[in-house]
Amino acid sequence: MTIVVLGLGQDFRRDDGIGHAIAREVAARAASAIRVHVADGEPTRLLDAWDGAELAVLIDSVVCDSPCTGTVRRYDSTAVTLSSVRATSTHGLGLVAALELAALLDRLPRRWVLYTVEVADVGFGCGLSPAAARAIEPVVSAVLAEVSGG
Repeated sequence: MTIVVLGLGQDFRRDDGIGHAIAREVAARAASAIRVHVADGEPTRLLDAWDGAELAVLIDSVVCDSPCTGTVRRYDSTAVTLSSVRATSTHGLGLVAALELAALLDRLPRRWVLYTVEVADVGFGCGLSPAAARAIEPVVSAVLAEVSGG
């Protein structure tokens, strides 16, 4: 089974780097057969990264109207429709738009799981806020369980 873990974001936009931080930690702990990537959210790069995957686990930061920084949500393609994923991405078209494009082009992974982490500080600069950083370990653990089938 081809499994891809994809962390989205920008390391130089504070909490927007949460997807990359989680992906790097997953890469350090996951089996070598798991493909782990970081991306900036550009749709065609996302389609290429999950090309041929039976499972794609996606991690992205989201900005909400009244964010509770560090809140994690999980969406599974077997249980939700794309229109039910209400998340405002911090990058361009956003992940939901990339998934919709992939569906139109018949380039979706067989199954995808999306973890979102609510953030508030996406200004220029490096480093995660303490509230966002606290979400790393729980999401890493969840992703590792996801890719190990547990």
